Amino acid sequence: MRSLPSIIHLDMDAFFAAVEQAAKPSLRGKPVIVGGLGGRGVVSTASYEARRFGVHSAMPMAQARRLCPNAAFLSGRFEAYRQVSELVMGLLRELSPLVQPLSLDEAFVDLEAGPYGPALLEAEHGTGEQLVLALAEDLRADIQRRTGLTASVGAAGSKLMAKIASEQAKPDGLVLVEPGQERAVLGPMPVRALPGVGPATEQALRRAGLNTVADLAGAGEAELVQLLGKAHGAGVHQMSIGLDDRPVVADQDAKSVSVEDTFEVDLADRDRVLREVDVLAARCVRRLRAAGRSGRTVVLKVRRFDFSTLTRSETLRGPTDDESVITETARRLASQVDITGGVRLLGVGVSQLADYTQEDLFAQAVRESAQEQETAQGEEERVEVAEAVAVRHWMPGQDVHHAELGPGWVQGSGVGRVTVRFETPWSGPGRVRTFSVDDPALEPARPLPLREGGGEEGGSDATAGEGAEGPAEGPAGGA
Repeated sequence: MRSLPSIIHLDMDAFFAAVEQAAKPSLRGKPVIVGGLGGRGVVSTASYEARRFGVHSAMPMAQARRLCPNAAFLSGRFEAYRQVSELVMGLLRELSPLVQPLSLDEAFVDLEAGPYGPALLEAEHGTGEQLVLALAEDLRADIQRRTGLTASVGAAGSKLMAKIASEQAKPDGLVLVEPGQERAVLGPMPVRALPGVGPATEQALRRAGLNTVADLAGAGEAELVQLLGKAHGAGVHQMSIGLDDRPVVADQDAKSVSVEDTFEVDLADRDRVLREVDVLAARCVRRLRAAGRSGRTVVLKVRRFDFSTLTRSETLRGPTDDESVITETARRLASQVDITGGVRLLGVGVSQLADYTQEDLFAQAVRESAQEQETAQGEEERVEVAEAVAVRHWMPGQDVHHAELGPGWVQGSGVGRVTVRFETPWSGPGRVRTFSVDDPALEPARPLPLREGGGEEGGSDATAGEGAEGPAEGPAGGA
């Protein structure tokens, strides 16, 4: 364990929603919800304004609409998020070559490996902590100056404690945990605060009367191994007493993204297994998108009642992040597995990862939009709608450019019309116009930088909420 809090964990605040607010002046200070807009869509990120209404990530989008009906509901713009992420990661690499990105908006940094490392290692107790705080505050200020976004930072002597500190710092804060204070900080926390303690593990611990991290530390390794198994029990005990010697690994490039669940009671019903596969596939897609990736191979993992484990996989024609494609593939794989005797664990993963493509990003939403419009039309109109959608489809939040009016973004579309608000990240709230979906003057566009001049200093900063106007008449965002 380190004697200096020289590992920092940075987590951008409500990243996807914050990028949308920074890019769209009319949305600053207002609730913004980003995610899948179809009938089975889920929330990827909610702005803090939306969180006050109870909206949170991984919530079904239908529920979010009920809780916060006046929010702007936007589909994701992963090209924009990646642009901002690359800028932020570049600032981190100025502090140290050892930067370990976890997703587009989250990373660990080892300050001892950077230019300030010698000064940290030579500093006396107290002075080293002050230097870490100064570096972290400068980093947060640089991010806000270059992007207009806020970040939360945790500093500690280990990755475990740095991540927990950044959670305590949210939103827009900085928390440092001094080495030696790990158990005091962890003790009162619920067991779910520890990485790797999910719902099933939490239930097993609660049944044994272990509710807080201090309870885990007091129980001892032997009892936790008996409850959770050798590897998991030993790992949870180490974390409960604040021990974590994992190094920061530079530019760790994941080869796959996966999620899995262990069930309290073995699943023997085929329909129940398929429902759980649906849930896991949706979670896997959220992780895939958070990492800014898509993948070609869908993998199903099944652990049966006798602890035998098998995997099945299917490779697609091209990389995708489309939830319906990944779900249907995983269900097809699950249908081929013998579940006689019961299933103890299920997992869904995606491998052969690639970067996003625009086609991947909008594929599912386009199909869902077409299906919804087809259902609402008669037999004759269905053909016309399908042809229109095939020619031009507009997603809420999408960047566009009009030949006369310039850059803007899609507020909503439907019944052959698209509503666009014309504004830029460095302008005030813009005017709204409605066009035919096939208007030749309107074209899809690349995201604009959040600062005029490509992200450098000098762009005009609009204060959140300043000059914001109410929703315009016409299709609402995400309607």
